[in-house]
Amino acid sequence: MAKKPIIESPLCGKKIALPESRQLDVLAALFERRQAKVFRVPLVTILDTPDQAATIKWLHWFIRETPDYFIILTGEGLRRLLDAAARNNIKDEFVKALGSVQKICRGPKPGRALKEVGLSSDIESSIPTSEGIMQTLESLKLSDLRAAVQLYGDDPNVQLMAYLHQQNLAAIESVAPYVYAAHSNVEEVKELIDRLSNNELDLLAFTSKSQVKRLFMVAKEFDLLDDLHKGLLVTHVGAIGPIVQQELSDYGVQVSVAPSTKYFMKPFVKAAESLFSS
Repeated sequence: MAKKPIIESPLCGKKIALPESRQLDVLAALFERRQAKVFRVPLVTILDTPDQAATIKWLHWFIRETPDYFIILTGEGLRRLLDAAARNNIKDEFVKALGSVQKICRGPKPGRALKEVGLSSDIESSIPTSEGIMQTLESLKLSDLRAAVQLYGDDPNVQLMAYLHQQNLAAIESVAPYVYAAHSNVEEVKELIDRLSNNELDLLAFTSKSQVKRLFMVAKEFDLLDDLHKGLLVTHVGAIGPIVQQELSDYGVQVSVAPSTKYFMKPFVKAAESLFSS
């Protein structure tokens, strides 16, 4: 495959730190084509949940009962469910059941995963957050119907689940098909904090809230919170979507780079270009 040509960009020479793990090479390549200097420090990785029995039990329930609504929070979660179904020789049955269900997606990413198996979302929340999902559900009749929910990580999403339990549904079955695990060794994270505090980076680009949690967890463990806060005051911070942006805000971090509508990597890089061109 031919190497893509270099792009003249305001990012030329900028030093960018990327905590991404799953799509690190993709994101790094977008910045490197624009002649940025990329510092890779993957903070977390995504693994199948160790409780595979619960995932398989949920899949069999979904196929057997075929609920009325399926709330899909992440494309990653749907892909993990499809992989688990394939490992247990029930993928065709799961995809068939998916085709019969009203699929409510949190933003566009679950729709991309559905497209990979020839399906599409029926309803997409206008805001890709749990609050956006709840706003979308307000327009639907839920009473006495059955709903399936794909959760993720170690987040029980108390707010969304509490809302659903108040809607008089006949059944609610949730599944969390993947978990986050620490990826980097702490020395790499400490080096990142050191670079931030010494004003050696132009942009720190977050793509998930788990990355934010991991960075602050290591900083707290090694008494580096002051250095981290100092560094974040002098370094531009990017967030790929509103969930990450809210997590950073909860930690008192100001976000200066964020795509305005499409929460994907290319719009994120375009937003970074806009910042550095001003």
